Amino acid sequence: MKKSDLKPIKAPVAAELDQFESFFRDSMKSKVPLLDRITYYIVKRKGKQVRPLFVFLTAQMLGTIGPKTYRAAALVELLHTATLVHDDVVDDSFERRGFFSLNALWKNKVAVLVGDFLLSRGLLIALDAEDYDLLQILSRAVKSMSEGELLQMEKARRLDIEESVYYDIIQQKTASLIAAACSAGAASVTDDKDRIEQLRSLGEKIGMAFQIKDDLFDYGEYNVGKPRGIDIREKKMTLPLIYAMGQASNSERNQMIQVLKKHNKNKKKVQQLIDRVKELGGMDYARSVMLQYRTEALDILNDMPEGKATKALQDLIAFVTERKK
Repeated sequence: MKKSDLKPIKAPVAAELDQFESFFRDSMKSKVPLLDRITYYIVKRKGKQVRPLFVFLTAQMLGTIGPKTYRAAALVELLHTATLVHDDVVDDSFERRGFFSLNALWKNKVAVLVGDFLLSRGLLIALDAEDYDLLQILSRAVKSMSEGELLQMEKARRLDIEESVYYDIIQQKTASLIAAACSAGAASVTDDKDRIEQLRSLGEKIGMAFQIKDDLFDYGEYNVGKPRGIDIREKKMTLPLIYAMGQASNSERNQMIQVLKKHNKNKKKVQQLIDRVKELGGMDYARSVMLQYRTEALDILNDMPEGKATKALQDLIAFVTERKK
């Protein structure tokens, strides 16, 4: 997925996104030289900034972008970046977006403290401006993300996850922050609680579709790249596997669980499990669920004012569910 692929979608808020870059950079400044070097490293290696894009597009769709919208986008991006830094420490990961992670370069203690700094900067941006509604929206998202991560870790040990629990996990881990981005964008331009809730629901459905798409990549979705099998190696029960296990006999289900428990590093056995998940319809089922979430998200947009931002959000939803990596 190239950043350039998003260029037409970003067009309605391109000027605001350019201005946001300097706003975001300034929001991380510190008098501590080490911290300044690290935050400079973060800014230079930023991702596609999809979440700030959701903030600006939802704000423009419902009203006029102003200073509060920039604060909302900065709050979202700071909290998102903080969680990524902490995730790399938890996962003992030394790479992020093709570059060394902070913990790889500066070790875990520094990385944890930098994550804490980013989190506090986001909270202070909201508090200093008395944006208590934004603070509430994003604080709930961080709570959900932490609970979702812990729930997934618990289930990975027991491997007893059901489909409903899987939805709870991805709603908390992934969808909650995109929901927060959309509702924060709305809250930056309107006090209409019904509209803000509609946008929260929109973001949640997009986030659910986004995560299921990621699950499909792990199984080599319809010849788009080779299967990665990363989720299997990490003992993650994702939707294609959960569905396939539900279709299998008890004995075959037990065999699948044994691969996850004891042979999850064996490339041959992992590939056999991936092939079986496909044969049992796990891929097709997961894709159908993803498309249902996409349809529900588009239905919400149909109730929104027409305009360039609304069209861009429609295109962004298509981009999220049709991306190649």
